[in-house]
Amino acid sequence: MGKTKKLSQSEDAEVDNSEVKGEVEEVSYDQKVANACIIAKPMASKKLTKKCYKLVKKAAKHKTYVRNGLKDVQKRIRKGEKGLVIFAGDVSPVDIMVHLPGVCEDKNIPYCFTPSRTDLGAALGIKRGSLMVLVREKEDYKELFDELKQEVSNLAVDL
Repeated sequence: MGKTKKLSQSEDAEVDNSEVKGEVEEVSYDQKVANACIIAKPMASKKLTKKCYKLVKKAAKHKTYVRNGLKDVQKRIRKGEKGLVIFAGDVSPVDIMVHLPGVCEDKNIPYCFTPSRTDLGAALGIKRGSLMVLVREKEDYKELFDELKQEVSNLAVDL
């Protein structure tokens, strides 16, 4: 049988570091926006996206003020809950949620798209991605909620 070469500790550490560096490679905001589906409008700017994730993180501490996922958000909107809806832009197939922006407009609920569903899920504190989140108003984050609601309401949709 053949002999195998034993790596020294420094060579072994070099191999491990290169593997870690390859995994950590971060995708930029512009690349995430490029991967978003065609109906993802109005897309939040980079700054607004960070604010949305910050609001979701704060709201996630109060479980009853956050609705997560397609079925739950859809059911709550139709029952008349108000708040701010944040959609993920990289949904595939898009047919499963294409009707919800129209429903939000009918109910006068402000909404916007963020580029990544994995980032939206991470903001919620879950390991899986999330298609959409409905955040209801609460005193703990009222100032941030009102500011975001105003900014999202002012986003224009290109026709």
